Amino acid sequence: MILNAHSYYSLRYGTIPVEQLADLALEGKHPAIVLTDINNTSGALDYVKACQEINCKPVVGVEFKKEDQTLFIGIARNKEGFRELNELLTDCHLNKKDYPPEADFRQCYVIYPFGRKQPQSVKENEYIGIKPTQLSKILFDKQNHRRYVILQSLVFKDEQGFEMHKKLRAIDNNLLGSKLQPHQHAAPGDYFVACRHVLKTYEEFPQLIENTRRILEDCHFEFDVKAPKNKKTFTGSRYEDLLLLEKLTLKGLQCRYGDNPVAAARVQKELVIIDRLGFSAYFLITWDIIAHSLSRGFYHVGRGSGANSVVAYCLKITDVCPIELDLYFERFLNPKRKSPPDFDIDYSWKDRDEVFRYIFARYGQRHTALLGAMSTFRDKSIIRELGKIHGLPKNELDALIGNPNELLYQNAITKEILSDYKSIADFPNVRSIHAGGILISEEPMTSYGALDLPPKGFPVVQFDMYTAEDIHFDKLDILSQRGIGHIKEAVEIIQKNRGITVDIHEVEKFKTDEKLKQQIKRSDTIGCFYIESPAMRGLLKKLRCDNYVSLVAASSIIRPGVAQSGMMRQYIYRFHNPGKFEYLHPVLEEQLKETYGVMVYQEDVLKVCHHYADLDLGDADILRRMMSGKNRTKKYLDEITGKFFSNARQKGYPEETTKEVWRQIENFAGYSFSKAHSASYAVESYQSLFLKTYYPLEFMTAVINNFGGFYQTRVYVTEAGKAGATIHLPCINKSNYLTSIYDKDIYLGFVHLSNLEEAIVKKIEAERGQNGAYLNLSDFSSRIPITLEQLAVLIRINAFRFTGKGKKQLLWEAHLSLGKSRSKPEDKALFDQPLQQYTLPELAHIPIEDAYDELELLGFPVSLSPFDMLKTGFRGETAAKDLIGNVGKQIRILGYFVATKYVRTKRGDYMNFATFLDTNRDFFDTTHFPEQLRNYPFRGTGVYLILGKVVEEFGFPSIEVEKMAKLPIQPDPRSCE
Repeated sequence: MILNAHSYYSLRYGTIPVEQLADLALEGKHPAIVLTDINNTSGALDYVKACQEINCKPVVGVEFKKEDQTLFIGIARNKEGFRELNELLTDCHLNKKDYPPEADFRQCYVIYPFGRKQPQSVKENEYIGIKPTQLSKILFDKQNHRRYVILQSLVFKDEQGFEMHKKLRAIDNNLLGSKLQPHQHAAPGDYFVACRHVLKTYEEFPQLIENTRRILEDCHFEFDVKAPKNKKTFTGSRYEDLLLLEKLTLKGLQCRYGDNPVAAARVQKELVIIDRLGFSAYFLITWDIIAHSLSRGFYHVGRGSGANSVVAYCLKITDVCPIELDLYFERFLNPKRKSPPDFDIDYSWKDRDEVFRYIFARYGQRHTALLGAMSTFRDKSIIRELGKIHGLPKNELDALIGNPNELLYQNAITKEILSDYKSIADFPNVRSIHAGGILISEEPMTSYGALDLPPKGFPVVQFDMYTAEDIHFDKLDILSQRGIGHIKEAVEIIQKNRGITVDIHEVEKFKTDEKLKQQIKRSDTIGCFYIESPAMRGLLKKLRCDNYVSLVAASSIIRPGVAQSGMMRQYIYRFHNPGKFEYLHPVLEEQLKETYGVMVYQEDVLKVCHHYADLDLGDADILRRMMSGKNRTKKYLDEITGKFFSNARQKGYPEETTKEVWRQIENFAGYSFSKAHSASYAVESYQSLFLKTYYPLEFMTAVINNFGGFYQTRVYVTEAGKAGATIHLPCINKSNYLTSIYDKDIYLGFVHLSNLEEAIVKKIEAERGQNGAYLNLSDFSSRIPITLEQLAVLIRINAFRFTGKGKKQLLWEAHLSLGKSRSKPEDKALFDQPLQQYTLPELAHIPIEDAYDELELLGFPVSLSPFDMLKTGFRGETAAKDLIGNVGKQIRILGYFVATKYVRTKRGDYMNFATFLDTNRDFFDTTHFPEQLRNYPFRGTGVYLILGKVVEEFGFPSIEVEKMAKLPIQPDPRSCE
């Protein structure tokens, strides 16, 4: 008998999870509890599913509110009514409209708050809700009771929930808890009451009870969570879809494999499963998106479990050959897989929005939406929000977050905060957008949920990936990635700078290229996708990696879980000592010989389960997903576990061996990486590596322009210089907004200058393109409306050096030219006025001044190296290239700081792994143990003198630091001027 219940999807308002709400309906013996979250239907389908699982009647609706005022409550009579609610929400959200003060529904009941409408004016499907506190107001109004219903609201379960509700409201309103007003939160009586108590409260108003009962009896929201929700066909006919998919695949088969009976047989097997599970349209839609993007010249990488499919490979969705890598199709799709598969398609961050626009245009706005996500209250953010409503200052909040168990902070307020922290952990906080999921539906998207319109401008459903998976709504992941951006841009720059057309998809050629093999073996991979980090470069050296298969393995074992479990070290040891270990069982030797008996990939779990314990591949994949936590229900885990042990016993395997195999599966499955995923990454790594090997200057220019690498820009600029480029500071006649290259000359882009406005840069480029190069400062300032401050930035970075004049002289000219005016007028003078000439005394200048200007404006020096700026002339006793010859020795070396990684030890201390550049611009790595880190901490970017012992692991040298100090640089002469 509750027509107005809120779950915690009424963000920063409700306190009850939807599953608990369904349980409360049974507990209170209500015929139904109507879920009416505020201005959204995010939890509606989860609530329906939860009700169905416990045989409870699901009824859903929406409470439409404007700020703190309830306009009306809509309750869906059926699926069409649910769609009407979503249509209204969507129309208002997409068109930036207010919710209407009155509703106009055909398949929904509408309840208005008491006092908003007269009983005589409501329509047949409309009622006025009467709260328990309002009953006295209708006591003598019996003639209108037929238009009244019970409005017992449910926001919190009990008094404790009421207190939590008020804290959520204070957070939402950014108020101290003591400043929250009654109209800003629910009434104290909006707690859970059993049906009999509701009936008791309204017993003198039988017409209201009857009206309410009639509404609940009339509402029937039957939703089949198991039926597929995606667009059912691509051509309009499932049979025609299969024929088209087969035609396209066979054409691609010939292109990819030629006459290959193994590949042909695999294709036929996959097509049968794809058709049986009804995924032909899913494959064709993905193919259509790829075909369009290829026609536009966009680069993509198809990765994830989709790369296990030969059909996907033949359709050019992926560039990974599953047969070459022995990838199991069942890892991607199998008859027993309960959750939907998905393709992960990466595009350049510059191209992805156009791909989205194509999908929305091709499949229709009403049937297409981005997948939502739910940002939850987590970790430090909860304590900070709760602390603010108690009025705690920032410094106390920071201290509490850093040391929540410190006795100093144990008082009544902090104890309450930490208690509340546990209560609202993982509560939904803000609706957001999935990283790249997109949904294409058969029925209008509003049949499943309402849509929001975030700033990016693409409609987003209000439910997340878990709900989509539960209701069998398969997403496509269209993701953006900086790595693809720099590959695409490098190809374009090569064409422009050298006139050479590069086919970046000739991956099979790259795999056999000797230069690339040596490049990987040297771990000369700075700028290359996924293989440029210090840890990855170290791993490549330890594995002597010089081929595709080894790179695929390295891409997987670098993952944190594998490394932390010790399996990465075990893999490296076995690689170097193939005769010094024993396989746990002959089956593991047979199936995991490629990886020395170590489970490296998710597919290895499938292989071991299938071949060791005779689990079919469908069951093996279900087991893998359960162990990795990707399946929210665990009810089949015990059954499959029992089957694993039972089958192993029937095969006569020793129980202890089986337990150990199972332990390894259990420990590994939770953090394992798909081999297909690793292979897709390795393909992209090879593409980057090819460009870096043969076109290093163009490649590094593209990396600098894409801002998404592991390192800061200064490192990539250094790498470009090491590769043979002449690095130039920005120049008004040569530079653009982004970095440019002319033959071997790289001109840094204006984008790297702090305090220079983008609008000014665009004007500089446009004017130069239209009327030619700038002749001098006077010519520039007459053509570009610019403030003195902006002009000074350009002069100080030496962007007018082509004039042959020094920066100090140019600054004088700028002051004389602009005078006291903030900027030159937009209108040009009819005749150029010559600048009045002055004779200036000789202005002294030393190079270190330029370096300080560059540090201030760019963040790194260009005209001098960081080592040239040092006070000392000492340059160390050893270079990075000589470390391997000094293993076990104590050395002193100078290093320009590059990057650092802090790691927490088992004792709770912190240690550090760092990377530096030596005077030859070669990289070396260091280890800083907790004591050394405390005594000799890092003090920001700069050059450090390092004293330490050279150590070596599997052929990779590094330095265990004993002492370290940041070296002082020459004083800034500008401060003395």
